[in-house]
Amino acid sequence: MIVFVDFDGTITDVDTFDALVRDAVGNEFWNAVDAELTAGRRTLRDVLTLQASRISKSEAEALAFVEATATVDPAFGPFVRAATARGVDVSVVSSGVASIIRATLARAGVDVPVYANEVDFGANGWSIAFIDGSDNGHDKAAAVRRARSAGHATVYIGDGVSDFDAAGEADRCFAKAGRALEAYCRTQGIACTPFHSFAEIEAALFGDAPGADRAAS
Repeated sequence: MIVFVDFDGTITDVDTFDALVRDAVGNEFWNAVDAELTAGRRTLRDVLTLQASRISKSEAEALAFVEATATVDPAFGPFVRAATARGVDVSVVSSGVASIIRATLARAGVDVPVYANEVDFGANGWSIAFIDGSDNGHDKAAAVRRARSAGHATVYIGDGVSDFDAAGEADRCFAKAGRALEAYCRTQGIACTPFHSFAEIEAALFGDAPGADRAAS
C-alpha cells in the first residue's frame, strides 16, 4: 500500500498558501481570483502564479507566519508511524511550497517525502517553479497512477480542488469533512470516507487507534 496525502488544509487546519495570500493582499483580491478559478476562467496553476506574485515575505518571514497561523493535525505523526510500522509508504503531494511544507512537518516531528513546488522568495513577489506542467500546479493523479501500475494499493487523502483528479484514481479516498473534495466525490460518484482527524484514518486502515472511532466508508 502507498498513501498519498495533500498538505494544505488536510494535514494542517488551514491552507497555509491561502493564508499567506490573504495576509498579503486581503480577502477581496483572494475572493475575486478564487471566483475566476471556480468559474473556469483560470486554471489553478494560473491562480497560484498570480497569487504568489503578490507575496513579498522572505522565506524566514513566511515560515514564522505559517508557524503562528497553522497547526499540524497532532494525529498525523502517529498515523505516519503506524503506517511505517506496517511497511506502508506515506508521501506528501502538494501544489503548495515545498520548503514551507518540509519546515512545518519537521517542526511537528514528521519526516516523510514531500513532492511540491519550489519558490523564489523575491522581495518584489514570489515566483513558483512548478514540479510539472499540470494545470493543477501539480499532477497528483499521475503519482497515484504510477503506483497503481506498479501493483500497489493506493490511498489518497485530501481536501480541495487540486485533489479532485487524484481522488478519482486511488483505490481508496479519504476527504476532509465539509471541504470541497468531499462535495466533489459525492457529486461525481467517487467513493470517499470523510474524516476530521488522521486518527480516524489510522483506525480505518490499520485497526482501532487509541481514542479514535473507526471511520465509516
